Amino acid sequence: MNKNDFYDGTKLLSMQDIDGQKPELIICTSNRSAGKTTWFNRYVVKKFIDKKEKFMLLYRYNYEIDDCADKFFKDIKGLFFKDYDLIAKSKNGIYKELILNDVACGYAVALNSADNIKKYSHLFSDVTRVLFDEFQPETNTYLPDEISKFISVHTSISRGQGLQSRYVPVFMLSNNVNILNPYFVELGISERLEKNTKFLRGRGFVLEQGFNENAQNAQKSSRFMQAFSNNEYANYSSSRSYLYNDTAFIEKMSGASRYICTIRFDGVEYSIREYQNEKGSCLYCDNTVDSSFKLRIAVRSSDMIPTYQFRLSNDLTVCVLRRYFNNGWFRFKNLQCKSAVINLLKY
Repeated sequence: MNKNDFYDGTKLLSMQDIDGQKPELIICTSNRSAGKTTWFNRYVVKKFIDKKEKFMLLYRYNYEIDDCADKFFKDIKGLFFKDYDLIAKSKNGIYKELILNDVACGYAVALNSADNIKKYSHLFSDVTRVLFDEFQPETNTYLPDEISKFISVHTSISRGQGLQSRYVPVFMLSNNVNILNPYFVELGISERLEKNTKFLRGRGFVLEQGFNENAQNAQKSSRFMQAFSNNEYANYSSSRSYLYNDTAFIEKMSGASRYICTIRFDGVEYSIREYQNEKGSCLYCDNTVDSSFKLRIAVRSSDMIPTYQFRLSNDLTVCVLRRYFNNGWFRFKNLQCKSAVINLLKY
């Protein structure tokens, strides 16, 4: 296996966003073992060695920064930086300062320390780029109000050097876990992403949805994976699918059904029905509505009209619908129906 068998982020970093501007969110997802983490870890270290540009490692929880130096540097040291050592020194119990061969090269912080990071924001004015690995956790568990914390951290580090807002790109990496993750929903990616999408551009962001066939073949050929060939997670690990859902759920259904509710999104009404088949129940969303059915849910506050309830007041119903979605038991008549449900179920 040669270096061409692994991920290369050169094209992604050369892309402009949908407005033709330099994006500040650079998102990279793929199947496992494709090499994206190794590539970006090497990239930020090389930028420091060559140009003294400091970087920041972003984690979700504060305990994750305790062994950040070893987690981040161990693999790439053996591959690319054998003459270098990286250590992390705790600072005020809030963040870590990263030191490469006795020279400060960056920091490690956690999203759940967003308020404290704000207090020390002046210390991070020399950060030139941020690396956020595993922004989609396989546990599918996120911080309360995580997007606000993410924005707060970036705002804290992007001011300084005489500027109210500096350009500080964030490299966001993860395996394909959940198309309903809060970042994809907030950026409108969930509504646009298709199974075979390679690159996707939006306002302020670019995304690469990669798939490394060499990594897939290597995993499938291992005796360990062959022993678990019937396991759902093992099959996900080597595929291009999302762990919790896939995008190929658009189809038409017919036959007897049970009406669940009506939802209203962007001024349009949709129905959700339950169908039964030999494998069990499946929910289906289309745009034929029973106007007499009493359970009506407005997806957004702007969708509120008389006789509709806001989705936040229907937590139990939404949680049940989300469970169906996350288990792959949802089907949609078209892309518009899928978009409505995705917005209804967002975290």
